[in-house]
Amino acid sequence: MGMTMTQKILAAHTGLEKVEAGQLIEANLDLVLGNDVTAPVAIKEMEKMNVETVFDKDKVALVPDHFTPNKDIKSAQHCACVRKFACEHDITNYFEIGEMGIEHALLPENGLVVAGDVVIGADSHTCTYGALGAFSTGVGSTDMGAGMATGQAWFKVPSAIKFNLFNKPSKWVSGKDVILHIIGMIGVDGALYKSMEFVGEGIQHLSIDDRFTIANMAIEAGAKNGIFPVDDITKEYMNEHSTREYIVYEADEDAEYDEVYDIDLSKIKSTVAFPHLPENTKTIDEIDEIKIDQVVIGSCTNGRISDLRVAAKIMKDKKVAKGMRCIIFPATQAIYLQAIEEGLIETFIKAGAVVSTPTCGPCLGGHMGILAEGERAVATTNRNFVGRMGHTSSEIYLASPAVAAASALTGYISAPAE
Repeated sequence: MGMTMTQKILAAHTGLEKVEAGQLIEANLDLVLGNDVTAPVAIKEMEKMNVETVFDKDKVALVPDHFTPNKDIKSAQHCACVRKFACEHDITNYFEIGEMGIEHALLPENGLVVAGDVVIGADSHTCTYGALGAFSTGVGSTDMGAGMATGQAWFKVPSAIKFNLFNKPSKWVSGKDVILHIIGMIGVDGALYKSMEFVGEGIQHLSIDDRFTIANMAIEAGAKNGIFPVDDITKEYMNEHSTREYIVYEADEDAEYDEVYDIDLSKIKSTVAFPHLPENTKTIDEIDEIKIDQVVIGSCTNGRISDLRVAAKIMKDKKVAKGMRCIIFPATQAIYLQAIEEGLIETFIKAGAVVSTPTCGPCLGGHMGILAEGERAVATTNRNFVGRMGHTSSEIYLASPAVAAASALTGYISAPAE
């Protein structure tokens, strides 16, 4: 049997002609990522290895984005630890406040990941970079520490599930709706330690931002990674953002897949994941009036410029519902600046929303939008577990930027007006 796209990338980084599902390998790494929560632990583990420095100062990225700007003394200490390490080891890709952003939007934007790469990050949503045709996956801080020291990581080669996407999505339906539909279909463990490979003529109708969103949430189906083939849309993005050479890998025609799903994009409706799992989905036409207290638009899942454009289009010349808190987080400083230049920020502020500096804060219940007891939020983030964004009795409804913006205007979960 042939190899899947993911298996080909791993074989190339292992120096083997072929790898098979279940095989244990040690692969060379193109990039190792850490943030202000996970990197301090990795740094301490690396210090135990008695190595002088990192394997390659250009292939380590450190992004303080979770509790930044620092929300308290403890978070300030974590960032100080990362900052000191970055200075001592002359880390090229350390992003301080003012030049930083949410890591999984920032790294592609800065051209640090391209097709054919193998990337590990001490953050579960590192699988985002599969949108560019790279193998990327989240690891623990210990593995990150070992990766920084050696430039290698152990993997069990994943088997794969193929998702054949066809036809064109309807108006207001985005990558977020596609991945929520898929997770609702296969469940949060439906792709456990497998590669989710998205193919088919339908991907031509998905922007690179849609693909980032879909790959980002592969982990919410339990996947090891999500990955898209490299097409003209991918190449255009990489050529705009990176000077690095990339390698295009394609799955063999006789590659083996555990399952194959056909997904008609034209039939997918705006989809919302109800508490407390991403698999607990309903389409917008199945939802009764559910009052909400807060809307969050942003995160590594949906904080890119196309997401903000959609939200602004819906909120233009309208007002956020009385008593509603609407918080918007551009994913990077560059996106923030572009949103200012395009007038999107003015639209949000006039509508009664608050716009924040790039941060992961509210997504993980860190700061900048914590929910109180019994409160409900519609969020464009990626997880709605119990207590994820605040009090354990609060509720999170995951949705697209279009649904989130429409809901902010009405005060309850709503479809955008046609």
